[in-house]
Amino acid sequence: MPPTQPGSVGRRIAYYRSVARPKMTQQQLADRAHVALGTIRKIERGERGVTDDTLDAIAGALGVDPSRLVADREHVSTRIRDALPALSAAIATYDMPEDGPVRPLAELQEAVAQATAWRLSAQYLQIARTLPDLLAELARAAQECQRVDRAQVAALLVTAYRCADAVAYKYGARDLSARLIELMRWAAPDANDPLLQASVSYVRTETFFAARAHASGLRALEQAVDACPEPVTHEAIAARGALHMRAAVIAGRAGSPHAADGHLTEARALGDRVAEGIYQGTAFGPDSVRIHEVSVAVSLGNDHVQRAYDVAREWKPPADLPAERRSGFYIELARAQLWGGLMDDSFESLKVARRIAPQHTREHPWVREDAATLRRLRRADAETLTSFAEWCHAD
Repeated sequence: MPPTQPGSVGRRIAYYRSVARPKMTQQQLADRAHVALGTIRKIERGERGVTDDTLDAIAGALGVDPSRLVADREHVSTRIRDALPALSAAIATYDMPEDGPVRPLAELQEAVAQATAWRLSAQYLQIARTLPDLLAELARAAQECQRVDRAQVAALLVTAYRCADAVAYKYGARDLSARLIELMRWAAPDANDPLLQASVSYVRTETFFAARAHASGLRALEQAVDACPEPVTHEAIAARGALHMRAAVIAGRAGSPHAADGHLTEARALGDRVAEGIYQGTAFGPDSVRIHEVSVAVSLGNDHVQRAYDVAREWKPPADLPAERRSGFYIELARAQLWGGLMDDSFESLKVARRIAPQHTREHPWVREDAATLRRLRRADAETLTSFAEWCHAD
């Protein structure tokens, strides 16, 4: 791909370098990105553009998504969509992968953990770039590993498929997403871990959301709750609690407020028993449950928006929650505010969501729908709203 235009990208790189903790010098950035110091200096001064490979290396060294460093975020979305066929090819050969190297188990675990961190922080370009090769390598590892390692490799495969699914689902490749979820279900039994099975059931709900088969999705989640281990350990509490959170939302979509409230009550009780954290790749705890209170209110429809206002009036997601979850809170709050006629507040919530996780926000269908509605209804700040609507491709 051609290099980006110099100037703005250099200023963004300099900014993120200056706010890094600890603050990073140009030499440190060059060393971590494996880029010449002179190149970093010229980029920051706006004297040269940046190729995709160099931009990705710099973003990785800074710990930010490449989309935060460029003005042309359409280019980032295009790169992600262009990578989806490679993901399809990688899973097409899940049971007969091409020959190639396989790193030691510890290195594979580290690579999958990094992909999970990218998923939680909504860094989809990083996942799209790296997952095809990682999935192929894990498929080789699954064929070559000794029995003692088989369960660990199977668990890594499930987790990696989940990371790939996050990209496919968010970018509208629903058939690819469904295939990835089926591969999660295929690999999970070999991991011999009931809590991992629960996380697969949690993710599988995407297929029911996509098909608008909400009643069926609710039944599947309730069966998963019944099969989940007793909530005696923190991991088991979180697994069961996450299933109840998900069930509450899909019950709302199914038009069952009683079931939604019941599952939300169960989730709240379980959330109070553990600290907020990441369990089996899913955020769970008191803060996540609060976010789902807003999700449930929106799922139940505009007659329930007061519940969303009540949560938002008293509380905001803390900065240490995963970016995807925090941005989702503001996206759903924006919808509730729009339904309640609070158009200025709704637009502000959408802008907060964009600041937290630009890729997640840009590809969310509700953002497009609500931005289009706001543009039709509003008169003030029309230029800024139009710019936002064009950014997210609102009709």
